Amino acid sequence: MENKDTVSLLKECDSGTKMAVTSIDEVLGKVQDADMKNLLTESKVHHEKLGNEIHSLLLEHNSEEKEPSPMAKSMSWLKTTMKTGLNESDAAVADVITDGCNMGVKSLHKYLNQYQAADKASKDICKRLVSIEEELCKDLKDYL
Repeated sequence: MENKDTVSLLKECDSGTKMAVTSIDEVLGKVQDADMKNLLTESKVHHEKLGNEIHSLLLEHNSEEKEPSPMAKSMSWLKTTMKTGLNESDAAVADVITDGCNMGVKSLHKYLNQYQAADKASKDICKRLVSIEEELCKDLKDYL
């Protein structure tokens, strides 16, 4: 029997990596500072690599990927558009991405607590995703 907590945690992490990649893609073209652009691009690559690992584990568990909810995607797009549309500065981009990282970290900790019976591998992946988000948030503080 499959561990439902494992699959559920992996699906939430999958959705989170996709949301992060989409959010970074939405703002990359607005970034002026080359170092900030490199930072965001590097973080996007980390999210994509982790997403690929998650997809492999989901396949091993005979499960499907999880897309972010349409509502979450719409709200993220709207917030990004509003904040960066009025102010196309690197600080505005850093603000939007930092908010997204903080929301992601909060959600991931909630899922770690909710799916306590998940296996070690899925918990470790979730913790790695938290680490990527926290690192990006820390690195963006210089641009706020």
